[in-house]
Amino acid sequence: MSETVRLAYLISRYPAISHTFILREVLGLRQLGFDICIASVNPPDRPLEQLTATERTEAEAAWFIKPSGVTGAALALIQAAFHRPRRLASGLWFALSLGGFDGKKLLYQFAYWVEAVMVGQWMQREHLHHLHVHFATPASMVGLIAKHMFPIGFSFTVHGYDEFYASAYYRLKEKVAGADFVVCISHFARSQVMLMTPYEDWRKLDICRLGVDPTSFALRPEKTPGDVFELLCVGRLVAAKGQHTLLDALAIVLAKGRKVRLTLVGGGPDRDSLEAHVAKKNLGDAVCFTGAINQDDIQAYYARADAFVLPSFAEGLPVVLMEAMALGIPCISTYITGVPELIQNGVQGLLVTPSDTEGLAAAIERLMDDPELCRRLVKAGRAKVLADYELNGSIARLAQVFTRRLSAD
Repeated sequence: MSETVRLAYLISRYPAISHTFILREVLGLRQLGFDICIASVNPPDRPLEQLTATERTEAEAAWFIKPSGVTGAALALIQAAFHRPRRLASGLWFALSLGGFDGKKLLYQFAYWVEAVMVGQWMQREHLHHLHVHFATPASMVGLIAKHMFPIGFSFTVHGYDEFYASAYYRLKEKVAGADFVVCISHFARSQVMLMTPYEDWRKLDICRLGVDPTSFALRPEKTPGDVFELLCVGRLVAAKGQHTLLDALAIVLAKGRKVRLTLVGGGPDRDSLEAHVAKKNLGDAVCFTGAINQDDIQAYYARADAFVLPSFAEGLPVVLMEAMALGIPCISTYITGVPELIQNGVQGLLVTPSDTEGLAAAIERLMDDPELCRRLVKAGRAKVLADYELNGSIARLAQVFTRRLSAD
């Protein structure tokens, strides 16, 4: 497109530690000349003074829906009722029908309708004509309803795993039908959308991988393990990440007299149960919980790691794995979703069957005992990231999708 591409991004929470890749994507698109305006349903996940400098700048420029309060919602509804009363009523019916006119869902759908009106009014004020959303979860429901009421385009990026396991609840089929196009972060993600949608909608699906900046995550000098082998796991403390199996695997390794220590970086609802698990297994001296860590501070933890372990049960395609591989940290993960597209077992890292505690323990010991294997994995892992998951290349492919798809409109 010869003119500047202007886009609205709707995000459930911006900025957020667990979604740093969205911030990188926005910044990268802007560097390519795109004009990206951010709307966030919720305020940032930390107070302004705890954000990085870049996050703070983004937060100050974003428009937030819920902090606009009842007054903001009322003004948007009044304006919409005056200018497009029929579309407003039609949008409410559409929103409620997506909830199946069922009890508690009606309240949620009504709230999504109100938020959709606010988003549509905001886009009109900013002269924005296309809305893109990350994740096929509630924010994309808001986007779908907004498109029904306002003359805007709508697209979203699907990650998994929530969107796939609860596809009926999230109305994935209806969102794909209503979208102008859909971005999938992996072939696996695309396959799952194909599984749940009619063939006629497959033409809407594009694959754009997430990526990392290999200069920000530069290859570190080869690290020789010390007396204690340092394991690192970065991710929210939630059931899907499989941290409980990692604690059991750690206990197996320690029981053999091996010196190993685990650092769990991240916060989340499983913190209490994980700490109780540590206490039950008497792992206190071998496990460290850091809580959530800003992107600016995460490098220090990567620098100390001898191996990176992410024993997930289900998720999309973890950016933290790409980061660790780019840095030159041997990685262990599981045969799930899009992970095998990033790591071939024994080539760029080690993969184990999810929930296989003994297999996970064996993989950890294998890295402890085979420095030459670690060197091969490090070399191949970084090469894989540079070839297929380099940030600038990923953003360039996404830019091409936006340009091609919006030009077709």
